[in-house]
Amino acid sequence: MSRRTISLLVVLTFAFGLLAGGIVSAQDELVFPIGEGDFQWGDLDAFNEMDLSGQEVVVSSPWGNEGDRALVESVFAYFEQATGADVVHIGSDSFEQQIVIDLQGGSPPNIAVFPQPGLAANQAAQGFLVPLGDEFEQKVMDNYAAAQSWVDLGTYEGPDGEDNFYALGFKIDLKSLVWYVPDNFADAGYEVPETMEDLIALSDQIVADGETPWCIAVGSDAATGWPATDWVEDIMLRTQPPEVYDQWVTNEIPFNDERVVNAIDVFGQFAKNPDYVFGGTETVATQYFGDSVLGLFEVPPNCYLHRQANFIPSFFPEDVEMGVDVDFFYFPPFASEDLGNPVLTAGTFWSITEDSEATRALFDFLMTPLANELWMAQRSFLSVHTGANTDLYGSDAARAQGEILLNSDVVRFDGSDLMPGSVGAGTFWTGMVDFINGASAQEVADTIQASWDAIK
Repeated sequence: MSRRTISLLVVLTFAFGLLAGGIVSAQDELVFPIGEGDFQWGDLDAFNEMDLSGQEVVVSSPWGNEGDRALVESVFAYFEQATGADVVHIGSDSFEQQIVIDLQGGSPPNIAVFPQPGLAANQAAQGFLVPLGDEFEQKVMDNYAAAQSWVDLGTYEGPDGEDNFYALGFKIDLKSLVWYVPDNFADAGYEVPETMEDLIALSDQIVADGETPWCIAVGSDAATGWPATDWVEDIMLRTQPPEVYDQWVTNEIPFNDERVVNAIDVFGQFAKNPDYVFGGTETVATQYFGDSVLGLFEVPPNCYLHRQANFIPSFFPEDVEMGVDVDFFYFPPFASEDLGNPVLTAGTFWSITEDSEATRALFDFLMTPLANELWMAQRSFLSVHTGANTDLYGSDAARAQGEILLNSDVVRFDGSDLMPGSVGAGTFWTGMVDFINGASAQEVADTIQASWDAIK
């Protein structure tokens, strides 16, 4: 989804004001007193031995609002106290535009936090990113669930044509979730499905019981269509090996390849089936996606199932209690395909854009279980670090979502975000709306591929 563009003057004025007011430096008071709780405080020992006094690490991120800034800065505070370094965090809602200006203008931060690996890859190709190195890559391989997937997501071609590991995935979002109301399931005698075949059978049973299984909607103002792309991406990961997914998002195989067309058609088995979706295809194509989930909470329910990422609770009614009034399960794989437990994710990728001793030390800190625990114990953070104490998650829901990530075999990033903007945030979005409105999967895929061909 596009972000508003802010002029360089406004951004610089904003950043100067924050720095002058001391707002963006890490919090003076630690959120969790050192030594208390089940945090792995021993991780601080190596950093307590460092003297980085007088060294500054500038971190540029997309976290422009006060709440998100406070969360990341609360983690930086422990690194600052241990090492004496000063972490200066500049969060901006126009990060994607500003980081390009900063890099091309010769004034990079030490660390850039990219919300899409595609943007990081573009900067790596131009020589603006510093490789993290083989030793750091091995740390990821040793400590991350589905580690090879995370290394692959952070590995890009540099200006010399060689692939290097440039970006650490840190702070992950989970998309492969289905939401439901436990009381509605209990009243009807339904059980949480463990395979896609079971999910389809459950949907058929709900129809046979005279009810509607799904609420699906893809409306999102100027970004209408994107929720459908998530469905197709998740289905691609459940019907094809991850290598095919990778080839699809880079157009090594065409968008109108039969395997992609099949994934669109599988989505259609849910979204274009008038018995399956509340309100029929007209509602799917036009209703705002955040309103669609409210159908779960009607009495009697408009639907029993809603597939959406871990951020959807922000659209729930205020009095809904997670784990009681609503819950979720993993969007399951096809048992017949034997492709393991893949997950579709979003998240941020941290890269070095101006190297220094303190910058490297901060990256080493991010790789500790403690750095993960300090954020996950608050909110808005899922970790794939296998050494982090999951008991410290700030909520049962976050813990359960974190467990899904830890149990995944394959991790892939939102495919539309990896495609060229005119495709991923253009014809792919609009094509899904056309598909819902009656176009065939083949017609839609042909049109999307034509748009890709036009920019080659």
